Amino acid sequence: MAEQEKPLLIKRYASRRLYNTETSDYVTLEDIAGFIRDGREVQIVDLKSGDDLTRQYLLQIIAEHESRGENVLPVNVLNDLVRSYMLPGGGMMPQFLQSSFDMLRESQSKVMQNMNAMNPMAQIPGFDALKAQQQAFLKAMTGGLSGNWSGPAQDAEETEESSGEDLDEIKKQLAELQNKLSKLS
Repeated sequence: MAEQEKPLLIKRYASRRLYNTETSDYVTLEDIAGFIRDGREVQIVDLKSGDDLTRQYLLQIIAEHESRGENVLPVNVLNDLVRSYMLPGGGMMPQFLQSSFDMLRESQSKVMQNMNAMNPMAQIPGFDALKAQQQAFLKAMTGGLSGNWSGPAQDAEETEESSGEDLDEIKKQLAELQNKLSKLS
C-alpha cells in the first residue's frame, strides 16, 4: 500500500446503499472487504449526517465472515473482547490488539525481505536480466493484461525503452553463442 494514501471514501445513502466516490458506482460489503484485502484503507460516512460509520461496517464484515464458517477469531478471544467492553474505560484490550497487529505486520514484512534475500536464484549472475526478459515475455503474451498495467501511453513508452535494451542484450547473447559455436567447429 502507498504510504499515507488517502482512505477510499465510501458514502452511505439514506437507502443504505454504499457509493464508491473514486469509481462513482455502488459497492457491496464484499467489495469493501476486497479493497481492504488489497491493502486500501476505507472510510465509510453517512451522506446526510456526516457520521463516520467505518467501524460499524468493518464489524459487520467480520460478523458475516464468521457466520459463514470462516472462523478467524476463537471463542475465547471473542469472550475477552466482550469483557473488555464491560470494563470502565475499555481496559487494555484495544491497545494490546493494535500493538499485536503492528508487530504481526512488521514480522510479515521482515519474513518477506529475508525470503527475497535467501532466494538462491537471485545470486545467479544475470538473474535480474532473465527476470526482466521473462516479465516482458509474459506481458507480451498476455497483451498487457496484468494487474499493474498502466495504460497505453505509458506502456508504449516503457516498451520502447525496454525493447531497445532487451534487443541489445539479446544481440549480445546471440553473438556470444555464435562465437562459441564457431570455436566448436
